[in-house]
Amino acid sequence: MNIETKQQEIIEEFGLYDDWMQKYEYIIELGKDLPLIDENLKTDDRLIEGCQSRVWLAFEIKDGKMYFSADSDAIITKGIIGLLIRVLNEEAPEDVAKTDLHFIQEIGLHEHLSPTRSNGLASMVKKLKMAALTELSKS
Repeated sequence: MNIETKQQEIIEEFGLYDDWMQKYEYIIELGKDLPLIDENLKTDDRLIEGCQSRVWLAFEIKDGKMYFSADSDAIITKGIIGLLIRVLNEEAPEDVAKTDLHFIQEIGLHEHLSPTRSNGLASMVKKLKMAALTELSKS
């Protein structure tokens, strides 16, 4: 499944819910499926700056693809990073770096987050893309 297909799948899933309370519950459920970061990797250098809550992000490269893991101390934030990882996981660094994550706008996520959570979302996207750019600079 490519990045675009994964984004369309998320847009369709969110379309099944009538109101944002149901969508928030779904985001929380998605956080439970997050590939959790190893406890030893929960270090300050893996914290995403700009988030209201604590969010750790790690990745590794296998066969030219990025594999992300993360955790957060806030359940909504855990679901949000889970959505981002769902789209970008197991993709090549160049695809992660250049992808337009349009599903965020299409499901209305930005407008239904508090300003601090919205800033945190932007910081998460930036950190994921910077990880990809760092990998690209190595090659």
